[in-house]
Amino acid sequence: MPHTVQEIALPSDRTGTRRALTVHRFGTPGARPKAYVQGGLHADEIPGMIVASRLIGMLETANVTGEIVVVPLCNPIGLAQSVSSSAIGRYALPSGENFNRGFAALADGAAERLQGRIGHDPQANVVAVRAALAAAHAARTPVSELAALRHALLGLALDADIVLDLHCDMEAVVHVYTGDALWPDAADLAAEIGARAVLLASDSGGDPFDEACSAPWWRLAERFSGDGPIPPACLAATVELRGKADVSDALARADAEALIRFLARRGVVQAPVADPPAPLCEATPLAALERITAPVPGIILFHAQPGAQLRTGDPVADIADPTDPASRRSLHAGTDGLLMARSNLRFAGVGDLIASIAGTVPQAESDRGLLFD
Repeated sequence: MPHTVQEIALPSDRTGTRRALTVHRFGTPGARPKAYVQGGLHADEIPGMIVASRLIGMLETANVTGEIVVVPLCNPIGLAQSVSSSAIGRYALPSGENFNRGFAALADGAAERLQGRIGHDPQANVVAVRAALAAAHAARTPVSELAALRHALLGLALDADIVLDLHCDMEAVVHVYTGDALWPDAADLAAEIGARAVLLASDSGGDPFDEACSAPWWRLAERFSGDGPIPPACLAATVELRGKADVSDALARADAEALIRFLARRGVVQAPVADPPAPLCEATPLAALERITAPVPGIILFHAQPGAQLRTGDPVADIADPTDPASRRSLHAGTDGLLMARSNLRFAGVGDLIASIAGTVPQAESDRGLLFD
């Protein structure tokens, strides 16, 4: 199938520097369904980059019946950030902003353009909403390199039927973040990639990339509920591909093959379609995710591995003060659930994230938000 490569230059914040996005396109522009896949938005998270790269290789010989856009390294700004040989890819050094926050919330701008245009035909409404979102996006003018990066990525994905943002956690099992309105439609994606946890929210806070693509659909559906139906026409998900050190040819190949099977089932790629594997988990509310943080500084000594099923009160880790051999602060699960992820560091400061447990009972609200930044 046709494979084209486009380079999108980003404006420079510093004289003498230049960065660009490399965009791989497959299939026919404008064909449906359209899928968009990106890796490395948090630029110190490598698994998604190599999976996206492997996917590109597989798509070169695939029969793409829709349109597929892949950006395997979607954050060249973050990838260039290094302090004393340590990659700083989650936050922009000049501003401290999380690269996966602050994407444009386009529902209001689209709503202004949709007055009087929503009717009883859901498919006609989908076409109208896509045009309104595109117009609202085009009306925005980014004023910095980071803003231009966010603007470019959202512009590439905004009209897609499927959006997959490939990330990883610190040390973790495969898990997925997606919208309440997209479940259980996204269940085959979770099953295909072997997700051990699926976390649902309608507004996780901070405007991450996947919600910038999908949330306008349910927000507009609510706003125009009296005019006609607006289906959730963009299945967007953040896919967490294990931990930062889980980088290998074998894992990347298996993950890319899983994505090909998912895309074939959705009609983007023509290939033999089988039923998805049995799911490994039920979806749970993002609000039920327990974040265990360090109450004191010290060395982290874990008792539980990612993937462990915990009961309330089970030991998760101890925090030891190396200056006082007798000191230990024990941390326990505050909910029943799956130990989805834990820190890849072994020394914590006060307030540092130690572990995340995917439970079923909503937790007390945190001033750090559902995504914990």
